[in-house]
Amino acid sequence: MRVLYFTRDYTPHDYRFLAALAGTDHRVFYLRLERRGQQLEDRSLPSQIEQVPWSGGRARARLRDAPRLLAGLRNVIRNVEPDLIHAGPIQTSAFLAALSGFRPLVSMSWGSDLLRDAGHSAAYRWATRYTLSNSDALIVDCDPVRQKALEFGMPEPKIVSFPWGVDLDHFSPANARPALFDREAQDGHERSFTLLSTRGWEPNYGVDVIARAFVQAARQRPELRLIMLGGGSQAGLLHEIFTRGGIQEQVLLPGQVSQEDLPRYYRASDLYVSASHSDGTSISLLEAMASGTPCLVSDIPGNREWVEPEVQGWWFPDGDAGALAHSVLAALQARDRLAEMGRAARRTAEQRADWDENFRKLLQAYEMARRARR
Repeated sequence: MRVLYFTRDYTPHDYRFLAALAGTDHRVFYLRLERRGQQLEDRSLPSQIEQVPWSGGRARARLRDAPRLLAGLRNVIRNVEPDLIHAGPIQTSAFLAALSGFRPLVSMSWGSDLLRDAGHSAAYRWATRYTLSNSDALIVDCDPVRQKALEFGMPEPKIVSFPWGVDLDHFSPANARPALFDREAQDGHERSFTLLSTRGWEPNYGVDVIARAFVQAARQRPELRLIMLGGGSQAGLLHEIFTRGGIQEQVLLPGQVSQEDLPRYYRASDLYVSASHSDGTSISLLEAMASGTPCLVSDIPGNREWVEPEVQGWWFPDGDAGALAHSVLAALQARDRLAEMGRAARRTAEQRADWDENFRKLLQAYEMARRARR
């Protein structure tokens, strides 16, 4: 089967799907809607995947570009002659694919497109309904996203739900935690306690909440350390929070790290922290769990599907920096329990987040869509 994989940008999630598709008998063509500046994925396309040159994919896609991009997409469809289009997120790549009139169409939600973006305006709500009504199958990664799709009129039999999962061999526990900070605190007596944040520095991910909470907690416990990977539009705000808090020496900001190096950061950390305000199944959370790292996450539906309080970690009220600081200090006090929580997190990942196992449901969605058209 000839599959046109049409996505917004090139991310680790895209690489995961494309690498898996490269191992099937399908002939897969990759089409990129836009390039948003910062390179999100450092690995090249799998060699079996054919990138399609076209008028898009070179810069940010704006609303005024839609007629040109739609014409370009229709030209791509004529040249590639796909048997199926796999497209997402819902209001961008999948919407253009729906407008093209091509079927069968498998749309894939990226979580925030349905949980957050779909409610931005009447235009977004219309685009969401239009895309779903013209999709032969919809892929979602968690129950909150599935529920949103149902609210927007997607028939339940057309929804294929599975957590995307992670590579359990690549993200795995270490026998000993590698040191990224000096493991001794400044007074030379207390072993440091390291928190890890891997989410982008954008408002939706609540990284400012993490920064404010860490300042509060670190002023009380100097052995606390924070690693914040990545970057984004809130860089200035984060630096200001840390500078005013006077705890810069307790914070490590390595920037964007490669997928190859990423497991080392999970293994070097005592606690993974995420303050995301809206999420489906967070791949970063699954990576942390697979690495045997206990998790402290915001109390939102996507996180509650994975973290049971006092088992794999804890929840804190969304957006509450004071509560997060209190939870960090409580985790520090309970550090003798973290090893067992890490083992519980790994067991959960093995049971539910095995990418090799979960990927099969994508192929089921393809067959569902083709049967619907026949």
